Amino acid sequence: MIWLIGASGMLGSEVAAHLTAAKIPFAASDSDVDITDYDALEQFALRVSSQNPGHTLEYIINCAAYTDVNNAEDEAEKAAAVNAKGVENIARVARNNGATLIHISTDYVFDGTGTRPYAEDDAKAPLGVYGRTKSDGEDAIAKEMTKFYILRTAWLYGRHGRNFVATMLSLTGSKDEVKVVADQKGTPTNADTLASVITALVTANAKGHFVPFGIYHVTDEGETNWHEFAEEIYRLGKKHKRIAAEHACRIVPCTTAEYPTKAKRPAYSVLDKTKIQDALRIKLPHWQKSLERFMKDTEAQQ
Repeated sequence: MIWLIGASGMLGSEVAAHLTAAKIPFAASDSDVDITDYDALEQFALRVSSQNPGHTLEYIINCAAYTDVNNAEDEAEKAAAVNAKGVENIARVARNNGATLIHISTDYVFDGTGTRPYAEDDAKAPLGVYGRTKSDGEDAIAKEMTKFYILRTAWLYGRHGRNFVATMLSLTGSKDEVKVVADQKGTPTNADTLASVITALVTANAKGHFVPFGIYHVTDEGETNWHEFAEEIYRLGKKHKRIAAEHACRIVPCTTAEYPTKAKRPAYSVLDKTKIQDALRIKLPHWQKSLERFMKDTEAQQ
């Protein structure tokens, strides 16, 4: 049996869809179970077990997080309660129930001063509150248990919730000019890609292909910057009728210094995905192909 936490969010919704398609039974929770309350988590785990006799809780997939990078600078305690203490609680419940934890982390655990894709064992050096609390969550998991997969991802977008793709479709579809930062590099990642990897982890182990526990990096392939990403969103938005064909928008590159934000962002956050691809014997898609697929899928839903 699987327990999916954060099931209504951008990633959780995709994971739920993948598990359903694979006919893998799971229990879901979201704001109805407060992860900062250990007793509430333990009670839900007991309820899942009692409602599914003969099925042990094998996995807890945690897609819940405090993700507002800028507001985290002013809400450090709130961010820590969810991303660190809440994750510690989930890890304890997973350990006490003999379950494997699959947890989602972030490129923000690195400072972005690197010049080549970050490997899983590179030193962490988060720049802001969000990155620090996510890093603390990782450390709490490693302290509490050994049966875990921490999946670090980056620049995530999807069909549900706020994200860069939705924002750019709205802005470039309504304005004549939009400024976008061009000196931060990373890899856009379709939530569908990450959800497929999470499901692949569960099914691989079920089929006897054990994937070693530990930290893995999961994004789409390739690298770009936010400005180039925005241009591709605009191009594909027009191609797939998400933006009116007659509308023209100029996307102007700017520097991070010209577009200051409360939280400092990593200048370079490309992650090396060799480890997960070797472990699961998969090939992750290039970010442009993933974005094209996303636009096709969402066009059909318009």
